Amino acid sequence: MKSSLSADNKWVQLLYSGVLAVIGGYLFQWIHCPIPWLLGPMVAVFAGSRLSKTVKPYWSGSLRDTGMIIVGYMLGLSFTLETFAQIGKQLPSMVLLTALLLVCSCLIAWLVAKFSGLDFPTVLMGSIPGGLSQIIALAEELKGTDLTVITFLQISRVIMIVFFVPLLIFSPLFGSLHHSLPIAGSTAAESWSGLFPHIMVYAVVCTGFALLWKKIKFPTAFLLGPMVATIVLHLSGFSGPTLPPSLVNISQLLIGGYLGLMLKPENLNNKVKIMVLALLSGAALLTCSIGLSLLLAFMHAVPLSTSFLSLSPGGMDQMGIIAKEVNADLSFVTCYQLFRTLFIFLVVPPVLKALFKARLRPEGPLPDKAS
Repeated sequence: MKSSLSADNKWVQLLYSGVLAVIGGYLFQWIHCPIPWLLGPMVAVFAGSRLSKTVKPYWSGSLRDTGMIIVGYMLGLSFTLETFAQIGKQLPSMVLLTALLLVCSCLIAWLVAKFSGLDFPTVLMGSIPGGLSQIIALAEELKGTDLTVITFLQISRVIMIVFFVPLLIFSPLFGSLHHSLPIAGSTAAESWSGLFPHIMVYAVVCTGFALLWKKIKFPTAFLLGPMVATIVLHLSGFSGPTLPPSLVNISQLLIGGYLGLMLKPENLNNKVKIMVLALLSGAALLTCSIGLSLLLAFMHAVPLSTSFLSLSPGGMDQMGIIAKEVNADLSFVTCYQLFRTLFIFLVVPPVLKALFKARLRPEGPLPDKAS
């Protein structure tokens, strides 16, 4: 009979992962890495999952969901009445640039499929910059796709974007050298007492909206549900308190630890080939988003850091965290990221189903059964 404190115990595995995440956060903060409490836990937990021979790291999905609720609240606070007026003005640009980004992802998928020998539908599903859960669910409905490859391509793209976008944003290319890297607990805004009592109302309502949106199977429910709830409450006059930096760091750690365990290269056939393809396609898509961000910055005279984060093919939660750290226009970034999420959720699945159905339809007349 195994001890309750054995290496197979989920609580032991979670504690081990938590220690790795905290060490990673402090290490990346010490070396002055951008968004250290997202990247540090992600790298440390991933390394721990590869190196440990005794304890297998474990990260509960509910911890990630808690981090998403906190980020959703933070994003919701950035919305004002002027934001919604801005959305109306930006709508044509949102449609155009989202469509161009999807065209770029299709072209990249076609090139990867042509030169790698992989099936085009599989590579395309792995290249679309949408919500991971929605793409995986769609892939399960389509016949003839490799779900393992799709999952790896999607996850590797997200992790690659999360890791490289902050490095680009803080580089001279985007003029962000004037932004100082955040140090936990170092600002005057560190005040937990100012959260109460309003934060209790927001906590209940945001959690309730997250669970409701999950039940109706809305995309990224634990991010969008709290965000909408916060917008409604905040604009109704019930002011929401600003979160202390340490709580924002905790939300990043909860998301980063989960991301670190998502990548599982051991499940792949032809590991080296798929990894190289994932890196190349991710780099190509990131390059396309930089080009489109230059167009957006020219069209609307916004800072390049804001336009780049608006069009980066990563998750809305991670881009929102980075936007807050570099003082980009958080509501602007959120609007573009949200539009792409909804566009992919509502428009892309029926289009892909129709295309793949036409592709699999047999050519020529059906044979006569009587002959």
